[in-house]
Amino acid sequence: MEFSHISHEIEPIFSKDSRILILGTIPSPKSREQGFYYGHPQNRFWSVLSAVLNFSSPQSIDEKKQLLLTNHIALWDVLKSCEISGAADSSIKNAVPNDFSRIFNSAEIKQVFTTGKTAAKLYQKFTGKECICLPSPSPANCRVSFEELVTAYEQIKRCIEG
Repeated sequence: MEFSHISHEIEPIFSKDSRILILGTIPSPKSREQGFYYGHPQNRFWSVLSAVLNFSSPQSIDEKKQLLLTNHIALWDVLKSCEISGAADSSIKNAVPNDFSRIFNSAEIKQVFTTGKTAAKLYQKFTGKECICLPSPSPANCRVSFEELVTAYEQIKRCIEG
């Protein structure tokens, strides 16, 4: 297994009005190539989130940012850097966390969600705080159907609505 050292270079998306924080683990090779989150064309994150929030599926980075900010959602990743083989979260070594105070000091985050078990474990390890672990929308997690993802991610809408 060949490992690469990855440093997170995509800025977090948030505003002072953000109330929900969604965290992935670290950008995939496709996301790094595009310079934005969940960039693999088969990743279901954007289609699931837009289905849950009753928005048309965003295509451009600006539309994706608008979807998040309009719904008071912040988006980032747990890790600032790590060693990883491809996009396999299970291969992560030497993980270094992002500084979440950047978001928590600017916005009143009411709930943190993660998009997968590895992100949840790492967030809890580095912060000691609880989060809600959602199923990964990655194409590698094909055993979870689109409908099951939508049902799980509806927790986000319930939190937004209060």
